[in-house]
Amino acid sequence: MAAAAAEQQQQGFRPLDEASLVAYIKATPALAARLGGRLDALTIKEVGDGNLNFVYIVLSDAGSLVIKQALPYIRLVGDSWPMSRERAYFEASALQKHRALCPDHVPEVYHFDRAMSLIGMRYIEPPHIILRKGLVAGVEYPLLAEHMADYMAKTLFFTSLLYNSTTDHKKAVAQYCDNVEMSRLTEQVVFSDPYRVAKYNRCTSPFLDNDAAAVREDAELKLEIAELKSMFIERAQAFLHGDLHTSSIMVTPDSTQVIDPEFAFYGPMGYDIGAFLGNLILAYFSQDGHADQANDRKYKKWILKTIEDSWNFFHKKFVELWNKHKDGNGEAYLPPIYNSSELLSLVQKKYMTSLFHDSLGFGSAKMIRRIVGIAHVEDFESIEDASKRASCERRALNCAKAILKGRRQFESIEQVIVHVQSFDRD
Repeated sequence: MAAAAAEQQQQGFRPLDEASLVAYIKATPALAARLGGRLDALTIKEVGDGNLNFVYIVLSDAGSLVIKQALPYIRLVGDSWPMSRERAYFEASALQKHRALCPDHVPEVYHFDRAMSLIGMRYIEPPHIILRKGLVAGVEYPLLAEHMADYMAKTLFFTSLLYNSTTDHKKAVAQYCDNVEMSRLTEQVVFSDPYRVAKYNRCTSPFLDNDAAAVREDAELKLEIAELKSMFIERAQAFLHGDLHTSSIMVTPDSTQVIDPEFAFYGPMGYDIGAFLGNLILAYFSQDGHADQANDRKYKKWILKTIEDSWNFFHKKFVELWNKHKDGNGEAYLPPIYNSSELLSLVQKKYMTSLFHDSLGFGSAKMIRRIVGIAHVEDFESIEDASKRASCERRALNCAKAILKGRRQFESIEQVIVHVQSFDRD
C-alpha cells in the first residue's frame, strides 16, 4: 500500500477532502470563477453514493459546481479491488462529446485535471433528483421518455457509421479503446459473475438462493449471455454512455440530465438503450414492495407507458436522423447502392429490428445482474420486508430470463409490455 501511495503522489494525485478541496478551488481560476470568486464561506457536501468515486457539491452565495474525483480503487469494495483513475478522463471526454451532440440533456464540464482525476462540472440544482429515487417515490416525469429518446438517438446516431466515415469512426474507436478496464469490469459483473459462484455476488437470502443457483445452472441462459458478451466486447457500433441506468439520470418534470459516463466506450447501441429500459422494468417490478393503503401504486401504468414511449420515440427520432443525413458522409449504407426509398426502408426496418432485439437482450442482462450480482438497486433495496422484496425481485428475474431467451420473438415494444405484465404475479 505504501508503494501505491508513493506512486500516486509522484503522479501528482492526492485524494481531496473538504479542506483540501477548498484550497484546490482557490488555486483553479476556472472553478473559482463559477463560484463568483466568493470562496471564504463555501458549503461543501460529499454526496457520492455510487460505487466508485467521491462527489462533492460546492456552493457559494454567488455560484455552484460539482467536483468528482476518481479513486484508484472501487469505492464500494475498497483498495482490495484496484481500478484505474483514467476513467475520469474518459468521463470528462464523454460528457464533452455528448454535450456537443445533445446540449439540452448533458451538463457542462468547467474543468478537468487529468493528474488529479478530477472533473469540475455544472451542479444540477434542486429540484432535480436522481431518477431512481423519483421512481421509488412514485413521481411521474411526463417528458422523460421523449428527452431520453432524444439523448439516445443523437448520441448513438451521430457517433455511428450511419453518419461518419470509416476513417473517422475508427479513429474515435481507437481513442476510447483505452477505457478497457471499465469495460472489463462490465464484462465481469454483467456477463460473467451472475452465471457462476463469485466472491461479491449476493441476493436476498435465503429467499432467492435457489433462484440464484438456477441462473448459474441454466444452460440456455448461458448460451444467450455468451452471445451478448461477445457483442459487447467486439462490436464498436457507436459511442456509448456505458452505464445508462436510472441513477445516471437527474430529473424534474420538465428537465432530464444524463450524468456519470465513466464507462463510456464504443460498443453495441443496444447496451445503452437496454440499460435504460431494463432499469425501468426493475422499477416496475419494485412498485408492489412500496405499495401501502395510502398508495396502491397505480403508478406502475405510467412506468409501462414510459417504457413503451421511450422505445417508440427513439425509433422515430433515430430513423428521422438517418433520413435527414442519408446522403452525408456515413459509409454503412452508401447512397449509390441504397438508392431507392423502398430499399432504404427495408434496410432501416432490418437495422431497427436487430437493434430492438439487442436492446431487449442487454436490458435483460442488466436486470439479472442487479438481482443476483454485486451491485443492487435502491428500487428493491429500499423494500424493508425481505420476503416482500424477494417476491418483487423474483418476478423481475423470471421476466428478464424469459425476455433474454426469447427476445427475437418480439416484434414491438407493445408485445414486450404485455409480456412484462404476465409476470406481475407470483
